[in-house]
Amino acid sequence: MIVAELERALLARYPKTDAEPWDHAGLSVGDPDDEIRGVACALDATRDNVQRALEAGSNVLLTHHPIYIKAPEAFCPPSATRPQCSAALYEAARCGVSIISLHTNLDRSHEARVRLSELLGAEPMSSLEHVNEPELTGLGALATLHDFCNLRNLAVRAATAFGSDPRVWGEADHPCRTAAILGGSLGDFGELAIASGADVIVTGEAGYHVAQDLALRGLPVILLGHDRSEEPFVDILMNSAVDAGVDPRHAIKILDPCQWWTVTKGENL
Repeated sequence: MIVAELERALLARYPKTDAEPWDHAGLSVGDPDDEIRGVACALDATRDNVQRALEAGSNVLLTHHPIYIKAPEAFCPPSATRPQCSAALYEAARCGVSIISLHTNLDRSHEARVRLSELLGAEPMSSLEHVNEPELTGLGALATLHDFCNLRNLAVRAATAFGSDPRVWGEADHPCRTAAILGGSLGDFGELAIASGADVIVTGEAGYHVAQDLALRGLPVILLGHDRSEEPFVDILMNSAVDAGVDPRHAIKILDPCQWWTVTKGENL
């Protein structure tokens, strides 16, 4: 199997038309005609992960986050004066590692919706984008929790499931039955969560004023951290690569530790 065949199969499953216009999905660096020796799946396309892929015998790094949204001005060795994607691209090209990313097109998939819901012990009903059309792909998930709980209990469950030390906005005893779930950044999806009738929204990150506003309007917010909320997508990447025809013996996961820490929880590096 060559790189182009893998990319074609993945984009057939997660179409570029499902990606945001600003996004960069698909192959970003590498030779489409290279024979695949191994595929390493990770959340981020960093220089370290390029090296980890190479050390594992993989010449393809399949990631959720693209290596860049806007291409850097140059591909150069690591430097504090340049964005890290410059060094990651340089390293990938130097070592012959192709990088393929499935970002907002994967975010909109049924697989992402189901995975996020399952981790919270919930049954997905629809995306947040298309609440009244559950069969459509879309960003986020509206899900019914299998058991009624309060905000404190749901936050503890989320912390365990996602390996996070979340920040929580809202009253601890607020009842939760229907959850809106969105990996990554909340953006303006809080408005969709309110319109959907959700009792709580679980997401990666949100600005202070956004989270405050939602909580004061009666919608509690659980902030897991951007990376923690999307690390489970690495499993989806792995399964998708194998389904596309990659030998399972030559497919690995690179699971990154939490990239940040809190004083109460301690370092998790």
